[in-house]
Amino acid sequence: MAYMRGPNGCAWDREQTLGDFRKHFRNESKEVLDALKKEDWKNLEEELGDILWHVLFMSEIAKDEGLFTIDDVMEGIADKIVRRHPHVFGKKRKLSPEEVLKEWKAIKQKEKDELIKRLKNL
Repeated sequence: MAYMRGPNGCAWDREQTLGDFRKHFRNESKEVLDALKKEDWKNLEEELGDILWHVLFMSEIAKDEGLFTIDDVMEGIADKIVRRHPHVFGKKRKLSPEEVLKEWKAIKQKEKDELIKRLKNL
């Protein structure tokens, strides 16, 4: 991605901003949903590649703007998955799918509440 946005890369790629991806990502997301609806697995494979490309693209723009990097994105999701799966990575216990979803929602709400509390204390 850095090469594509660099001086020897693509002029169109260099001009893209994070704001441009509101439209681009929406379109790609719709194509993923359409492939899922049609159970068109080969097309889904392609569309997931496009989504991944967009994640890399937006992360590169964010890096260029000093916002975050793809490593930050990957570390963030890894941390979130561990936090929201204490039944897997913490105390080992068997949960039903319904219990997992309930626990996930409770942890997510707790995280949001803590964020709001921190913001109010600024």
